[in-house]
Amino acid sequence: MKVAVFGGGYAGVSLVRQLEDALPSNVELLLVDDSGHHLVQHELHRAVRRPSVADDIRVPLTDVVERARVRRGRVTDIDPEANEATLSDGSTVGYDIGAVCLGAETEFYGLPGVEEHATPLKRLPHAERIREDFMATLTDGGRAVVGGAGLSGIQLAGELSALAREADGADVTVTLLEQMDEVAPSFPSAFRRAVRDELTARDVEVRTGTAVASANEDAVELVSGESVPYDTLAWTGGIRGPDALGGDRPQVDGRLRLGGSTFVLGDAARVVDADGEAVPASAQSAIREARSVAENVRRLVADDDGVFAPRLDQFAFDSPGWLVSVGDGAVAQIGPSIVTGKAAIALKASVGAGYLSSVGAVRNAVDLVNDELGLAAE
Repeated sequence: MKVAVFGGGYAGVSLVRQLEDALPSNVELLLVDDSGHHLVQHELHRAVRRPSVADDIRVPLTDVVERARVRRGRVTDIDPEANEATLSDGSTVGYDIGAVCLGAETEFYGLPGVEEHATPLKRLPHAERIREDFMATLTDGGRAVVGGAGLSGIQLAGELSALAREADGADVTVTLLEQMDEVAPSFPSAFRRAVRDELTARDVEVRTGTAVASANEDAVELVSGESVPYDTLAWTGGIRGPDALGGDRPQVDGRLRLGGSTFVLGDAARVVDADGEAVPASAQSAIREARSVAENVRRLVADDDGVFAPRLDQFAFDSPGWLVSVGDGAVAQIGPSIVTGKAAIALKASVGAGYLSSVGAVRNAVDLVNDELGLAAE
């Protein structure tokens, strides 16, 4: 029997590591990924200000997995009825049980000029380009505009503002645009308010209720008719599904099944959990979904010769809280309590390090904590 996991992000890596322990040794376990590395996406914004962080948050997949086989390849199509994936080189990967963990791509919503002129923040080369653009902005003076105030946009705006302060860029403005009325609009109200306060305290110009209509090489045009000039433009305004799913994020229930014996989890899916609640796209969600899918895959493998299909668990999302970096600060919500300052910074560092340790990258975890807390590396 072959179990194939497509994508080496949070969902894919978490799922593979659990399946390595849960499945019998005679089950072939395959991880297919286009880059061959696992990227700690929620720390990617750090690489804009601290390029050396790239070495801490990029881990070879062969160092992450144990008995699973890693295959390099870009998935271009998934056929859940045929239990088959097609790769960009024309080859196919058949499987008995599959899991689509391909993450999401940046959504530009067809806004004229935005995709052409704005840089997303999904890969390390994106962080490098944003840094290069912003360093030129620091030299000449001007404005950086970040479109979209979800967690990625919040963290990126915070990093740019901190970089401006470090470079004594008093003439540089960092503006965060959000079409909804609040930053972090899909999160609890107390968290939203604390995040906005932190952004303002760190010299980020926050403009909510501000919808983008288009962009050109000099300015972002708003639906209101206002023109917002920029020298650096980044876009974190939304996500779409992976190309292998036609750009869609299929909606799935708590069993996380795309069809037959194919599952879909992480940002690649729009998940409605067992309680009927929409699950936010986040690293936390992807990791928790992987636990549920791992158990269901184990049941399917164990019952391979059975007459009746096993009953599958329903995933229920119950978050202990939320956490976001804002430059040299952070905001956390744990239960009803909001935490900021040094406690939130330490919590952010420990969460990042804990995750890296969980995937076997202990040295990377130590270096990340050193960087987050400003400690000297050993």
